[in-house]
Amino acid sequence: MIASVTNPFCGACDRTRITSDGQVRTCLFSQRETDLRSILRGGGSDDDLVAAWTGAHGGKARAHGINEIGFVQPERTMSAIGG
Repeated sequence: MIASVTNPFCGACDRTRITSDGQVRTCLFSQRETDLRSILRGGGSDDDLVAAWTGAHGGKARAHGINEIGFVQPERTMSAIGG
């Protein structure tokens, strides 16, 4: 078991989550989400989805920042995104 806020594994983390409403979240503590649902509903291709998801992943923060001054907990908590 990995305790996410006590072990320094963020730098090597390659996880992303897709929420129940079609948003990609690159970290449970991220303030940003990437909207895949609008791509799907707008007739986007598989390549459009791949580009959006990989773009989000490419901008993934090196750490969750929970111990940083000024850290703000995201409004949507883990339970709200299905984590």
